[in-house]
Amino acid sequence: MVVRMSVIQQILTQKIVAVVRLEDYNRAVEVAQALVAGGINVLEFTLTGRGAFEAIRATRQALGDAVCVGVGTVLKTEDAEAAIDAGAQFAVTPALRRQVITTCVRRNTLILCGGFSPTELLEAYEAGAELVKVFPAQLGGPKFIKDVLAPMPFLKLVPTGGVSPENAREYLAAGAVAVGIGGNLVSNKLVAAGAFDQIAATAQACVTAIHPQS
Repeated sequence: MVVRMSVIQQILTQKIVAVVRLEDYNRAVEVAQALVAGGINVLEFTLTGRGAFEAIRATRQALGDAVCVGVGTVLKTEDAEAAIDAGAQFAVTPALRRQVITTCVRRNTLILCGGFSPTELLEAYEAGAELVKVFPAQLGGPKFIKDVLAPMPFLKLVPTGGVSPENAREYLAAGAVAVGIGGNLVSNKLVAAGAFDQIAATAQACVTAIHPQS
């Protein structure tokens, strides 16, 4: 319970979850180091790439408490179990996956369950998702977040998909508790080029946009 609450607090304080979606995670630790250097210490490695479980384990070992590492694109219970065993501190789904929520609750691991319609977002919350990912957020934009929260202000929404340093504050102003930023922050092209300084600079731009006084 204490560990899960600590992860929730990190996300609520940071307000940014870096979504790292690469074809191969052989440079995962370097990506994580670049993000941390830019001020982002909460990240997820999605299961759409090769070596995600190994990336979670290696990053936790290399950076320890300097980073909070999660797993993304979790669709199956067995993947949630394997990721948690590898050291994932939270799990993220792109859609409503009740069985994944159940697994994470049983393993005392934070789950950010994805949904889009008001019904899906409410069902994710009622199933046990303390944070609910709105995906793809760009379809509804900040106004959609505000509209959903009007009748359901208890939802802790994390819009993801199309969020950038330029519009992140609009989502937070609409009531989101955090945002997920992916392709606008880390890409296969940047990692292949070893452009970790650029990733760090973009991370810093995200942090500055969301926490202008820090």
